[in-house]
Amino acid sequence: MSSVEEFRIEVRGWLRANLTGEFASLRGRGGPGREHEAFAERLAWERHMAAAGWTCVGWPKEYGGRGATLEQQVAFHEEYALADAPARVNHIGEQLLGPTLIAFGTPEQCERFLPRIVAVEELWCQGYSEPDAGSDLANVRTRAELDGEEWAVTGQKIWTSLAHESDWCFVVARTESGSTRHQGLSYLLVPLDQPGVEVRPITQLTGTCEFNEVFFDGARTPASHIVGAPGEGWKVAMATLGFERGVSTLGQQVGFRRELEAVIELAKRNGAAEDPLIRDRIARAWIGLEIIRGNALRMLDGVAAGAPGPEASIGKIFWATWHRELGELAMDVRGADGMLAAGEPYDLDDFQRLFLFSRSDTIYAGSNEIQRNIIAERVLGLPKEVRP
Repeated sequence: MSSVEEFRIEVRGWLRANLTGEFASLRGRGGPGREHEAFAERLAWERHMAAAGWTCVGWPKEYGGRGATLEQQVAFHEEYALADAPARVNHIGEQLLGPTLIAFGTPEQCERFLPRIVAVEELWCQGYSEPDAGSDLANVRTRAELDGEEWAVTGQKIWTSLAHESDWCFVVARTESGSTRHQGLSYLLVPLDQPGVEVRPITQLTGTCEFNEVFFDGARTPASHIVGAPGEGWKVAMATLGFERGVSTLGQQVGFRRELEAVIELAKRNGAAEDPLIRDRIARAWIGLEIIRGNALRMLDGVAAGAPGPEASIGKIFWATWHRELGELAMDVRGADGMLAAGEPYDLDDFQRLFLFSRSDTIYAGSNEIQRNIIAERVLGLPKEVRP
C-alpha cells in the first residue's frame, strides 16, 4: 500500500471517529452562502482538529504542519469533503497567508503568526478588492504611510470575506506617493480590533452577510508587519493568489458533485427528469464536472512546479460558469414553487441558495472577464486591451 493510500485511510478513520458527539451535527454545515451557520461550533471543531495535528497538513514540519506531499494533501481535502465535514473557518489563514509567510516572511513574522494559524487562535481575511479596484487589483488606492515605527493605513476594502469574524487582515496598500498600477504597492499585516477600523457587513442575495466593507482611517500596524520589501507588494500578492488555487480545489469538486447528485435526485422525484431538455442539461453538467476535475489535476502539475499555470485561469472561468449554470438548472428542476421561500423572513432551501449565491462565482477571485484577459494577453500573446 502506498504512503498516499495509508495517509488517506488515516484521514478517513480520524474523521469517522471524531465527527461524532458534539460535532456530529456539524456535517454539511457552512460553506459559500452559508458561512453564518454554526460558526462558533465550527471554530471549536477546527481547534479540535488543530489539537490532533490536522490543520495546515501541507506546511513543512518546522512550521507546525505535517509536511504532507502534494498527493497526500489532495487525499486530505478529498476525504474531508467526502466525510461531509463542516466548512473550514481558517481557510484564508491556512491556505493563503501561511504559505505566503513561509515563502516571503521574516523569521520573526513566521514565529509570531504561523503557530497561531496552526492552532486556529487568530483568523484572517484578505484586503485586496476596493470599490474601484475589484479584479483590477493594480488600481488600489488604499494608502499606507510610515509614521515612526508604525504604518498608518487609510482607505477602503470591499467584498472582504469573513472580515466580521477575523482578527487580522493582510492588506495591499500603496506606500509610494505618486506611484501607479503595479508599482509602489506593499503587503501589510493589519490587526482589525483597533480604533480606525470599521467593518460593515454587506447583505447578499441569500440574506446573509459573508462579505464586508472594511474602512481604514489611520489604522496602525508595526513597521515590521510588512511582507517583503516596501514596493514589492504586487509580487507577494500574486504569490498569495497562486496559493489560493491549490490543492483544496479538488475537495471543492466533491461538494459540486454532491450538489449535482441532489439536483438529479430531485428531478427523479418530481418528474422533471422526464423532460428531454432537463436530461440533456443534467448530462452536460455531469460532463462539465469531469472536465473541471481533469483540469484541476492538470493544474496540480503547475502547483508542484511552484506556481499554477494557465490552467488556474481556465479552471476559474469554467468552474464558476458551470456552478452558476447548475444553480439555474436546480431552479428549473425545482419548478415554479422554487420562487417561494419556505418560511419567514427569508428561509431558503439548498437549491434556492445555490441559485442565488452562485451568481457571485463568476465575479469573486478574479471575474470571468479578467480571467479571459489574462488568458488572451499572457498565455495566447494577443494584443493588450486598450487602456485609458
